[in-house]
Amino acid sequence: MRRYAIAGSALALALALAGCGGGDDEGGTDGAVTGEITVLTQRTDIVDTVFQDYKKTFEAKYPGTTVKFEAITDYEGEVRIRMNTEEYGDVLLIPNSVTADLLPTFFEPLGTVTELEKKYRFVRTEQRFEDRVYGLAITGNAQGFVYNKKVWQQAGVTAPPKTPEEFLGALAAIKEKTEAIPLYTNYKDKWPLGQWEGNRGGISGDPDAAIKLGRDDAPWAAGKEHHVMDSLLFDAVQRGLTEPDPTTTNWEQSKGMLGNGKIATMMLGSWSIVQMQDAAADRADIGYLPFPTQSGGTFHSVISGDYKNAINIHSKNKATARAWIDWFADESNYAVDQGGISPVIDQGMPNTLADLTAAGTEFIEFNPAPKGEEGLAEKIGNAAEIALYDGTYRQRIVDAARGAKDETKDQIFADLNRKWAETGSKLR
Repeated sequence: MRRYAIAGSALALALALAGCGGGDDEGGTDGAVTGEITVLTQRTDIVDTVFQDYKKTFEAKYPGTTVKFEAITDYEGEVRIRMNTEEYGDVLLIPNSVTADLLPTFFEPLGTVTELEKKYRFVRTEQRFEDRVYGLAITGNAQGFVYNKKVWQQAGVTAPPKTPEEFLGALAAIKEKTEAIPLYTNYKDKWPLGQWEGNRGGISGDPDAAIKLGRDDAPWAAGKEHHVMDSLLFDAVQRGLTEPDPTTTNWEQSKGMLGNGKIATMMLGSWSIVQMQDAAADRADIGYLPFPTQSGGTFHSVISGDYKNAINIHSKNKATARAWIDWFADESNYAVDQGGISPVIDQGMPNTLADLTAAGTEFIEFNPAPKGEEGLAEKIGNAAEIALYDGTYRQRIVDAARGAKDETKDQIFADLNRKWAETGSKLR
């Protein structure tokens, strides 16, 4: 089961939906909380267990309501297609390919940023347009590497690496002293390579990193965040520190492989920690490392919301849909149970992030973009066919590093900078 991915670009989505007309506000979310709603979810693994408990609890709180779930394996791809129609559930997770300017077309506003930021994390910058919020996070994530502590200890590495070279040295020690694959890319499923993008802002420790990326003409220039993160990926592959054949990777199998020590490390958001613990013989073997860079002598990790629950603007039962979203955020305990950061501000950090806390990691949230620049970096990336969270362009990096493509790292970065600059000049 995957948790965070992008399928296709926002530009493609906009073109696919051209002429569908969007929707008008059909009465808002006021009214009686009763009747039936359909909730779309990506959690195919727990829809028949945990989500059934949610259903019972919610229906008991609101007599006369019925909650039905649709669990979707290819969530991004299928929901994007369904949004050509009005039939995309009552409550759904906003696809990552929907850019900020499209939110009012498809989703009911939940309130203003000013109203909601007093209670909820992530609403200042995520799934909002102008001053309206269109989704509440189901959970929040930090960014880093999930790893098998026992394997790293066997290799003699007991402290988080502070630089990319230290990290590569640790991977080399793992290769030399253990039987584990030092770093597993999950190349075949593609979306895990998009997880590297989560380190934007954490490398620099800059809460304005997303804004600056939208304004930058050369994000892959030496010393900049994308150069740092993508160089680490390229160098690890080139030095033979990843799986022997990336075309045969398997996401579901990789969880057990990391849990039993056949894999040492994977780049994944902190949402993955609980899934890896569940697949391990000993949950204590699973840890979490910050990205190997420091700013001002301190590790940083951007915390951000995972998928956001939202209301289909065409829903005929918006009052009950809104009640579900509020209950899910406030009372379901989903975020904590899944080892994530609660969207509710007054709840503390989860135990799953204890390793980051012990390393002195500073957690930061992005600052909101100035008006007119919302989601600009994603728009540029999508239009330039460098969808930042998709994983496709990083497959190119892996292919070049393993010798499957006749390109150097510098050539790839120069090409990415060219496409980014050309597209950016048209969209800014």
